[in-house]
Amino acid sequence: MKKLIALLTIAGMMTFGLTNVMIAQETEAPAETDTTAVVADTVAEETVAEETVVMEAEPEAPLTFHEVLKEQFIEGGPAFMGIVLLVLILGLAISIERIIYLTLSSTNTKKLLLNIENALEGEGIEKAMEVCRETRGPVASIFYQGLLRYDSGIDEVEKSIVSYGSVITGRLESGVSWVSLFIALAPMLGFMGTVIGMIQAFDDIAAAGDISPQIVASGIKIALLTTVFGLIVAIILQIFYNYIISKIDSLVNDMEDSSISFIDLMNKFAKK
Repeated sequence: MKKLIALLTIAGMMTFGLTNVMIAQETEAPAETDTTAVVADTVAEETVAEETVVMEAEPEAPLTFHEVLKEQFIEGGPAFMGIVLLVLILGLAISIERIIYLTLSSTNTKKLLLNIENALEGEGIEKAMEVCRETRGPVASIFYQGLLRYDSGIDEVEKSIVSYGSVITGRLESGVSWVSLFIALAPMLGFMGTVIGMIQAFDDIAAAGDISPQIVASGIKIALLTTVFGLIVAIILQIFYNYIISKIDSLVNDMEDSSISFIDLMNKFAKK
């Protein structure tokens, strides 16, 4: 009986001991899990920190052409750079005004001649003059002047067309000489700024008492920037100038060709 009790007691103690060991293992497992999670979080934070350092170490994005141009313009100094910029603004203003005016002066001469012919055959000179008044452009104005002098004869019509054509050509070319002046003036101002900048550079050398590469390079850079911007302004205005000249030539040629056709039409109408 004593042995049975002893066995039961030993069995109970072993069961209790095993239970405690299992509970202890279960308690330690979450602790290990928490430790692993903390380590993982630390590693993740270190990785993010390394990526941030790498991102901060990356070089800055290069400046755009507009930003570089603005920076160089400021370095060139406000004295001559401001004058060169003023030349660019005035030249562009005149060029844009001329382009708009020449564009509005364009006329479909073939359609206009056809409408005048139909008006002459239908209702006569008055209707043809009305067609010219309602049509925009210098060609219609020239034809209108010719129709006004129809009663004086074809010779007078031709003379009025030639005379008024010269007036219209002068209006088309108005302001173009200013653009040409600005094209020549911009590089001259740039060269003047360069010369003055070089003089200032030599003054700085004389004041320092030594030829320092930093002083020489800085002075020459500022001096040459005025020339660069003067040439840029001249190139831009030259493009606009050539376009304007081509538009004027096209309109003048169109006026001459249509005027010949108009004279032939008036001769044809006069013989009827």
